[in-house]
Amino acid sequence: MSVLQIMALLSGLAGLGATIAATVSNEWRATSRASSVITATWVLQGLWNNCAGNAIGGLHCRPHHTILQLEGYIQACRGLMIAAVCMGFFGSTFALVGMKCTKIGGTDKNKARIACFAGVSFLLSGICSLSSCSLYAHRITTEFFDPMFVAQKYELGAALFIGWSGSILCILGGSMLCFSIAGSFTKSHSQANYIYKGGASHSHISSYPRGQAKSVNQRPPPDYSNSSRTLHFDKNVYV
Repeated sequence: MSVLQIMALLSGLAGLGATIAATVSNEWRATSRASSVITATWVLQGLWNNCAGNAIGGLHCRPHHTILQLEGYIQACRGLMIAAVCMGFFGSTFALVGMKCTKIGGTDKNKARIACFAGVSFLLSGICSLSSCSLYAHRITTEFFDPMFVAQKYELGAALFIGWSGSILCILGGSMLCFSIAGSFTKSHSQANYIYKGGASHSHISSYPRGQAKSVNQRPPPDYSNSSRTLHFDKNVYV
C-alpha cells in the first residue's frame, strides 16, 4: 500500500502543477492562426489577460480592465480554478503527512485519517478544475457553432487541455489514496476479528446447563465404600 500511496502523491502533484499552469495561462481560447495571412496575427484570451501575438514571436498582453463587468462564466471559472489550486495544495500536504512511509502524522490511525482527507482534497480539486474547463469549453463551442453569433469566434486553447489533464491526474491520485486507506481498514478489521475468534475458541467455557457446570480440573470424589474391609498389612509395614 505504500507504493500505491507514493503513486497517488506523484499523480496529485502532477495534477496540481497542471492546474496551476492552466490557471495562469493566457490561452484558454484563441483565434485561428490561419484567419489572416497578411498580418499573421491572432488573439489569445485567458482568465486574467487578453493577448495578441504575431508571426515573429511578439506577444502583447493586458489584464482585464474590470472585474465587475466580466461575464459570469469567466468569474465562475476563476473561482473554480482558485478552489482547485487550494484543494490540490491541501491534498499534497495531507498526503505527505499521512503516508505510511513517513515518520510524521502520529499513529497509524491518525495517518489513515489524514490520508483520507488528502484523497478527498484531490478529488475535489479535480472536480473543480474539470468543471471550470468544461464550462469554458462549452461557452466557446456554443458561440462557434451559433450562426447568429456575429462577434469574433474562438477555438479551444491549450490551457483547457492542460486543465483537463490536471483534473484527471488529481482525481486518479485521490482515488488511489482512498483505495489504499480502504484496503488498510479492511485488513485491520479482519485481523481484529481473527484475534477475537481465536481467543474465544481457547476459552474454557462449560457446555453444561446453568447450575450443573462441571469444572475442567474437577476430580472424582474418593471412594470410601470399601473402608470397612479388613486391611492386610505386611509384616514390614511399621518398619
